Amino acid sequence: MDTFTLTRGHVPLLISLPHNGTHIPDDVSKRLHPRARQVPDTDWHVARLYEPLAQELGASVIKPIASRYVVDLNRPADGHALYPGRRETGLVPTIGFNGEPLYLEGQEPDAEEIGQRITTWWQPYHQALVAEIARLKAQHGRVVLWDGHSIRSHVPMLFEGRLPDFNLGTADGASCGPDLQWSLTGVMEAQTRYDFVLNGRFKGGYITRQYGRPAEGVEAVQLELSQCQYMDEERFTWDGSKAPIVQATILQLLRCCVA
Repeated sequence: MDTFTLTRGHVPLLISLPHNGTHIPDDVSKRLHPRARQVPDTDWHVARLYEPLAQELGASVIKPIASRYVVDLNRPADGHALYPGRRETGLVPTIGFNGEPLYLEGQEPDAEEIGQRITTWWQPYHQALVAEIARLKAQHGRVVLWDGHSIRSHVPMLFEGRLPDFNLGTADGASCGPDLQWSLTGVMEAQTRYDFVLNGRFKGGYITRQYGRPAEGVEAVQLELSQCQYMDEERFTWDGSKAPIVQATILQLLRCCVA
């Protein structure tokens, strides 16, 4: 069973889209509330945003098949919190971003099932990440891992008010060298359409923190996009008037990574 797709490129850039998947196995889906079966917390359309840009640049792209409701690939396998003291949804979520339960009463996964999901879905994705990072680094001597995400502009459970349009995370500079971080912020400062923040509410999840090793030639950056800038947040539909403008800005950011 394929649990992810990987398209290999030829430049030192790997784009990871860990929350793009929407598949939920039948044995899980039947235990979810009807609303949860619609996977509303998906990073909607991020593959549609990034794949044309990756093709233009020659970058690698990896994306999962399964929804984050099956297992969250941007969380550590031991389940420890990314943001201690703050509410978050965890490795195998049992609540959604609205704070409501995902599962019917008494139908939550037990420890054995969680372990099976890690083995089936989490481990193959991360093994592929490690292998592709190693391949690109061997070819180029360096590689940038770009972790592409998106989220609703208002999620009271996770943050107050409206989320900035572009949220860059470099684990407070630990996952990315200062030159690349400077170049990325320069792109955002040079434009006026979108507001942005560096290492705000989203500093980078497990993938950014785990694989970003600037001293070893591997830099990692997370971009959390506000979905209202490229789609209809209520209907989960692509906005063809907004999305190309967002893509143009993302392309400038990715060019910094390849340069």
